[in-house]
Amino acid sequence: MARKTFISYKYSEAQGTRDKILGALGMDARYYQGETSTSPNLTDRKTETIKNHLKKMIFDTSVTIVVISPNMKLSNWINWEIEYSLRETTREDRTSRSNGIVGVIQKDYYFGGYGWILNSIRNPDGCSSRSIDESKLYDIIIKNRTNLKNPIYACPTCQSVDSLNGSYISLVTEDDFISNPNQYIENAYEKSKKINVFNITKQTNAQKNWWSSFL
Repeated sequence: MARKTFISYKYSEAQGTRDKILGALGMDARYYQGETSTSPNLTDRKTETIKNHLKKMIFDTSVTIVVISPNMKLSNWINWEIEYSLRETTREDRTSRSNGIVGVIQKDYYFGGYGWILNSIRNPDGCSSRSIDESKLYDIIIKNRTNLKNPIYACPTCQSVDSLNGSYISLVTEDDFISNPNQYIENAYEKSKKINVFNITKQTNAQKNWWSSFL
């Protein structure tokens, strides 16, 4: 079943990935609630205007797709969009529940691959697993990874956590996501239905401080 989705991304470097995702969704792209190449430009609008516009789009969705790109942390909005996606929000007579969230790691279009953030490591027991450069990620993403209360291990010996089901915010490569977007969207949605089995962080101090600068 198709889910209403919102894509959070840094426009200057990830609009192409956004368009690829929408293309991969095919007919299901009609359930997408976020910006497209034909959306009005809001960059010159006031912060509160932009925020209200984003709230309207996110509120009616059930899954947020976050494009993990090299300079994502320079965005003024992605961190807030993730945190708003995790809130239970009431508008008029409706209350939304926390969105499922999946991170899509953007491929390096100059050199290919994902070495800018991913590395493969070999554990002492001989298993291979991936390591992620967390300096590229917002705290809200880091705190909602490997946060299943009863961990699911891909390997019980080295206790490497299942990359898809062991985190509320799973990170998948662009290639994997594009090949089967509904698999990952549905996985994120199903986790949102049982959110209580995760230790969820819905807001970080960095975000509180960011918004205080506009008061």
